[in-house]
Amino acid sequence: MNAVFKSVTRTALALLVAAAASAPALAHDDATLDQMPSAHGGQIRMAGMYHLELVLAKDAKGGETAAPVKVYFTDHMGKSTNVTGASGSLTLLSPAGKVVVPLSADGDHLQGSAPYVAHPATKAVVQVKFADGKGETARFEPFKKK
Repeated sequence: MNAVFKSVTRTALALLVAAAASAPALAHDDATLDQMPSAHGGQIRMAGMYHLELVLAKDAKGGETAAPVKVYFTDHMGKSTNVTGASGSLTLLSPAGKVVVPLSADGDHLQGSAPYVAHPATKAVVQVKFADGKGETARFEPFKKK
């Protein structure tokens, strides 16, 4: 009986360790991030040790009118992160075509502007290079219905 108890205990412990190890990975998948409230009304994604929030104009129509782009940075606790010295780019792929937006640092976010179309099928890739030379990339579907 004692051997059976030890075996069950070991199995239960192994299952608990496996569940605990997988919980952080599940906590930051795209579906979970899409359900999180965002501080600026954008979509949140993970990039390394950061949460990136991509904020685009929901009424952008393209053409000659440039619309704003902002990418906010927070840590896992939601605290704003200063990105002074960072730069980056946003690539938007939509049925209207491809748009590349250069991004420059402004306190806790990167910003830029370009003529783009707010279309539900739009895919976006943010590439960031920090002042220390390290980089991160995040993929978004910024106009996807929740």
